[in-house]
Amino acid sequence: MNLRKFVGDRAFYRKLFAVMVPILIQNVITNFVSLLDNVMVGQVGTESMSGVAIVNQLFFVFFVCIFGGLSGAGILTAQFYGKGDTEGIRHTLRTKLWIGLVTVLLFGAVFLARGDRLIGLFLHEGEEALDLQATLRHGREYLSVMLLQMLPFALTQVYAGTLRETGETVLPMKAGIAAVCVNLVFNYILIFGKLGAPALGVVGAAAATVLSRLVECAVVVSWTHRHAAEKPWARGAFRSLRVPRAVAKRILLMGAPLLANEFLWSGGMTVLNQCYSLRGLEVVSALNIATTVSNLFFCAFLAMGNATAILVGQLLGAGELERAVDEDRKLIAFSVALSTAVGAVMALVAPLVPQIYNTTALVKALAVRLLLISAVMMPVNAFTNSCYFTLRSGGKTLITFVFDSMFVWVVSIPAAMFLSRCTAMPIVLLYLTIYLLDLIKCVIGYVMVKKRGWVVNLVAR
Repeated sequence: MNLRKFVGDRAFYRKLFAVMVPILIQNVITNFVSLLDNVMVGQVGTESMSGVAIVNQLFFVFFVCIFGGLSGAGILTAQFYGKGDTEGIRHTLRTKLWIGLVTVLLFGAVFLARGDRLIGLFLHEGEEALDLQATLRHGREYLSVMLLQMLPFALTQVYAGTLRETGETVLPMKAGIAAVCVNLVFNYILIFGKLGAPALGVVGAAAATVLSRLVECAVVVSWTHRHAAEKPWARGAFRSLRVPRAVAKRILLMGAPLLANEFLWSGGMTVLNQCYSLRGLEVVSALNIATTVSNLFFCAFLAMGNATAILVGQLLGAGELERAVDEDRKLIAFSVALSTAVGAVMALVAPLVPQIYNTTALVKALAVRLLLISAVMMPVNAFTNSCYFTLRSGGKTLITFVFDSMFVWVVSIPAAMFLSRCTAMPIVLLYLTIYLLDLIKCVIGYVMVKKRGWVVNLVAR
């Protein structure tokens, strides 16, 4: 094997780090504060932590759908930027705005009408006598306030995504840092009632999140329009909200499978967690701890995925097809190597982190085991994530739909439903079994990338 095919030169890594590191820093800070937020809510009690965890699982579907809905336009944005087409970028920005507004309205209506029923799906008796009604009450209170952060979140993603796709990765990072600082400070004040404020518990945690979203949105939007000389696509971007039919059609053709994919994938993850929750409310708490901690380490391969989509997309848009193939191979190799190292660190700290939570010994022990499983499987996650973003960079969104969400619903969910409902398999073995199914996905991803059907210039005239 020629290892040089998988290793880039200094210029390659300088370019990669310029895009990836700001995204990584922003994600690490965001997830670190989410971890602290999680720990703070956990101090109020296991029921409070579980109620917040369930609602956050529901919002996870909304967040991922926003990302997916904007991704089709984002693919064209990166390629328009590679081509130097400013007007094309304006059209994609307007399309993103429409998609974001519609998504907010749809999910807001569902959460308002069916919030209690959705929370109730995760409430099951387990080995410990935890209060299901108290968990439902905390979840309802948290949800009612968190609805207010949906619109600023969507607007932030519309602008921040466009900035990243046009070469500006530092500003979204700075906005994210400002937001998490606000979140952390007001979490401390509002959850525990410091500096004369009332102790609001989970409502305080939600209020702090809303404030942080507003700050992040204000920073990103105001900076973009104040720097229109540097970002000419921002000048006159909303003089009209009209999008040419040809551009809208292309975005919808690519974006619809992505949106459907993200909705079905995130919904599938929620269904999997609901299957796990049948083993008891303590499993919900343990999964919450494990997921929050894992997300901090998963930032490595998630940032690499975003960098892959941006860098490969720009090369495809510039017509440098063979160079896109070469650099994509090196990006995938680096992502797997980086995630292997990060996974090893995660395995070392896995027994320590759950101990900082104010919860039961059983919840802590379960969280440690789930974390170790996630650490071992991180290189697998990195490879499948890189394959997904590679296929997406070339506009192969229908293929990514089959590769990603269809796999979850056809393979993972039926297995989880059968094992959780028809067997007495312990939660740790159940969790591991479902995770191991992703090895099949690795093989599928390798074949799809190798076939090079994604090597397409979408903006060539």
